[in-house]
Amino acid sequence: MSIPQPLEVVVDVYRRFSKVAGYGRSPLLLVVRLYWGWQFMQNGWGKLHHLSGIASFFASLNIPFPAFNAALVSGMEFVGGLLLIFGLLSRVAGLALAFDMMVAYFTAEQEALRSFFSDPGKFYAADPYTFLFASLMILIFGAGLFSLDELIDRFTRDTVTRVAAPVSLNVPVRQG
Repeated sequence: MSIPQPLEVVVDVYRRFSKVAGYGRSPLLLVVRLYWGWQFMQNGWGKLHHLSGIASFFASLNIPFPAFNAALVSGMEFVGGLLLIFGLLSRVAGLALAFDMMVAYFTAEQEALRSFFSDPGKFYAADPYTFLFASLMILIFGAGLFSLDELIDRFTRDTVTRVAAPVSLNVPVRQG
């Protein structure tokens, strides 16, 4: 029996720690989806009930087709938030909502965006920051185990595996 080298011990401890820490991924993604999905849904719902005010605000930012874009953004935030909550099409919702928040930075939070390197505090203090961060998190990491995306993936993976499994005909070969 040999004594493990110090580096081997450190590597083993780190691997075990990483495995245990990895168990927090899906619960964290669930919390992010529930909290920020609810926030997006509430924002979208509020905007849907004040479309004329949102359209006026968009017009003041020189956003083209302000009434159309107000309805589009409001609906996208409401439906996208709902999709995040359930973990359904979450990467698509994450992409759409991240795009929405980038547009918010480019139109309504230009000063914060310009100060990304010079004054990062201004960038992450802006309203879109945490919404953008949550959207990107779900876009990149997915919805996690506790989601409809995962259930659909398991069902379709099992179904496709059963359907695509090779069929053995077991036909005897004649000799002679």
